[in-house]
Amino acid sequence: MNKPFIVDSHCHLNYGNLVDDMDGVLERAAENGVGTMLAINARLKEFDDVLKIADAHDHIWATVGSHPHDAEEEYGITAEELIEKAKHPKVVGIGETGLDYYYDRSPRDKQKDNFIAHIEASRETGLPLIVHARDADEDCARIMREEMEKGVYPAVIHCFTASEWFARESLDIGCYISISGIVTFKSAKELQEAVKIIPLEKMLIETDSPFLAPVPMRGKPCEPSYVMHTAEFLANHMGVEYEEIAKVTTDNFFELFSKTKRPDIS
Repeated sequence: MNKPFIVDSHCHLNYGNLVDDMDGVLERAAENGVGTMLAINARLKEFDDVLKIADAHDHIWATVGSHPHDAEEEYGITAEELIEKAKHPKVVGIGETGLDYYYDRSPRDKQKDNFIAHIEASRETGLPLIVHARDADEDCARIMREEMEKGVYPAVIHCFTASEWFARESLDIGCYISISGIVTFKSAKELQEAVKIIPLEKMLIETDSPFLAPVPMRGKPCEPSYVMHTAEFLANHMGVEYEEIAKVTTDNFFELFSKTKRPDIS
């Protein structure tokens, strides 16, 4: 029996164990119904590597952006250079970007400046902003709301692990929220409660491969095929059928990332 079509809305396919076994990764993904993937650019210096993967596969799309961890090394990013790279037909989103106060690998003021440049590029292009937020709920929500008041832009909070408050703030300004395998962890009780307030029509799912392998694959390098385990958990947690989770999150992905082309699976 064929698995329902599902999307991995956030994966880093240019990283070691994935890029080294790309044929196997894509075969296992297909076996589990993963028919579309979004390859995320986390460092501008790696953009060409990400784009090469997307260009080689019709069902893989790419983003352009710089992670807050690298805000110091890649400081001074301009909206203009992001916009220029986003002209490529396979680039469908801006990011990942945002704020990370948990690791604080780059100065916070530089994280904020780069974040705002990404928002400006998202607003100008209309491409969704992919937001990383960790231990930075208040600043992230404030910046996003202030920037939204200057002009609307589409956005998704990726790998959501924050509070109900941040979920409500994000939803209030129109963001989608993406759930990763973290929700399956026994230690993620607060996240599991927060997920209950997210309307299914505003939800995406992701692996964040090669990180954050869900239960029952803990301890293994994560890959896009594992998105089914997160979907199965959410279906049980939310009291809906797996097929509904797969269908609605897939519909949400193609609505948000409207520059993509939905495969004909009829």
